[in-house]
Amino acid sequence: MLNLKTAPFHLKDEDIQWVEQTIDSMSLNEKIGQLFINLGYRHDEEYLQEMLDKYHIGGVRYNPNTSEKIYEQNKYLHQQSKIPLLIAANMESGGNGACTDGTLIGTHVQIGATGDPKYAYQMGYVSGVEGAAVGCNWTFAPVVDINYNWRNPVTMTRCFADDPDDVLDMSKAYFKGICESGFAAAMKHFPGDGVDERDHHLLTSVNTLSCEEWDQTFGKVYKGMIEAGVQSVMVGHIKLPSYSMRLNANLAEEDLLPATLSPELVTGLLREQLGFNGLVLTDASRMIGLTSAMERSAILPQAIAAGCDMFLFFNDPEEDYQFMMDGYKNGVITEQRLHDALRRILGLKASIGLHRKQQEGTLIPPKSGLSRIGCSEHLAIAEEVADRSITLVKQTRPDLPIRPETHPRIMVYMLGDEMMFFGLKQAGVRTLVSEELKRVGFEVTLYESPLAEAERIKRERPGEPVAVQLFKRQKVTEFVNSFDAVFLFANVQQFAQENYARIKWLSPMGPEIPWYVSSMPTVFVSLHNPFHLYDVPMVKTYINAYEPTQNIIRQTILKIMGDSSFKGVSPVDAFCGVRDTRY
Repeated sequence: MLNLKTAPFHLKDEDIQWVEQTIDSMSLNEKIGQLFINLGYRHDEEYLQEMLDKYHIGGVRYNPNTSEKIYEQNKYLHQQSKIPLLIAANMESGGNGACTDGTLIGTHVQIGATGDPKYAYQMGYVSGVEGAAVGCNWTFAPVVDINYNWRNPVTMTRCFADDPDDVLDMSKAYFKGICESGFAAAMKHFPGDGVDERDHHLLTSVNTLSCEEWDQTFGKVYKGMIEAGVQSVMVGHIKLPSYSMRLNANLAEEDLLPATLSPELVTGLLREQLGFNGLVLTDASRMIGLTSAMERSAILPQAIAAGCDMFLFFNDPEEDYQFMMDGYKNGVITEQRLHDALRRILGLKASIGLHRKQQEGTLIPPKSGLSRIGCSEHLAIAEEVADRSITLVKQTRPDLPIRPETHPRIMVYMLGDEMMFFGLKQAGVRTLVSEELKRVGFEVTLYESPLAEAERIKRERPGEPVAVQLFKRQKVTEFVNSFDAVFLFANVQQFAQENYARIKWLSPMGPEIPWYVSSMPTVFVSLHNPFHLYDVPMVKTYINAYEPTQNIIRQTILKIMGDSSFKGVSPVDAFCGVRDTRY
């Protein structure tokens, strides 16, 4: 099936000759190593050299760091690698996926809220410029999932919309933008997330659509992106029972495997039915959706045998490398399948000119290019995206505008103080919200829950007994007379740890829950999850802002004050399919 002269490779005879000669020159150890994409935990030369010399890796996706640090890491990798490396980054939101000081343009759902594919193009463009500046050449994006289930904790901000046509338009625009910097793109997560409400980081989730439904939705998006020339596909740890059982009538339901391990889905559906000729890689191999399917010693070779070409991340490099080697030696990975995978891996590298750049010594760009990272041009795009995306989802009472001149005293409840990523606290948003409100002239009172108050007292006065009154509330008249309006800002984001991302109130039946909504102007702002209305249907003014950044918080406040209009239109059903959220 493989044809390196056609899409998405488009190789010339001399490029194909490089692919074949390189394979012929490789030892078995080097061939097995090419199947792996390492997650780079460290940036020091000793570690990097070991990964190259001992495991002969074909690609890298690394832990984030500053542009200076990533540039030096990638420079070393490019200079020391015998075969040019695919160096990937998760650039789903902009250049911030390549380095910590890169420009965050917007989440996928935020781009969807602009309603304009030009912003998806610009997100791809900025991702490519900033990613290329630090030596990357591969993006694990766009996310082409479809948000059919508002309870799904992964897709809530990581896909463009709940309409397949909109998802396809935005995805093609992103792809066009990033290709301008010579990048390869990996769309994800085949066969499609967003139907199940569970997280395939934690279990094997299921796409329950029928074959006909899938063809009209996810299949339409994948087919459209393949026709657009996307070079690679990341396969998720997601079952698709309808197609697995159609393509293999002997499969029992209890024997279904995640797509990562399923020849029916990778080879049968993606390659043969959809006609994808490019490179296929697995999603991260520590995700429980994969690791619970069978023993790890069987998982590695089975993923390649099923039709995947590259395996994303070691668990333990020495052990996983041996598992893959054993799978080849015992015949799970056939000689034909190994060489087919190698041709696609090297074919992808050749298609973006890595072999020529290696010969020219231009795999790493001049360091002067780092000046493009976080430049004024890119920051201006992020500003425009924020302005065009922030969405007034609901206003059933004329509470807005709220200004310091008319409503000076504001009670602020902050739900979720920290920006989270895989459980790591990155930066507080509580302070950002308070500072931005004060900057424009509001008198701000930040609510402190009884439990937080008790912890503070313990720190300030160690040794003193502290009694916690969980149900403590001040008099209603006192509260209403003390404040002119209430703002609730929610930064609730969670995946890879929990199968939900819902509001968790600060205390049981606590005073922050909107009991006061009938007594005074109340504004709820979600800084992440666009589906919080399900848990606060009583609020009359609800805003989706999509990101917990200073830029977003500042622009949201300006819109609340009436100094800027709301322009975003929700690309998903923010009312969560129930009627009471609308009133």
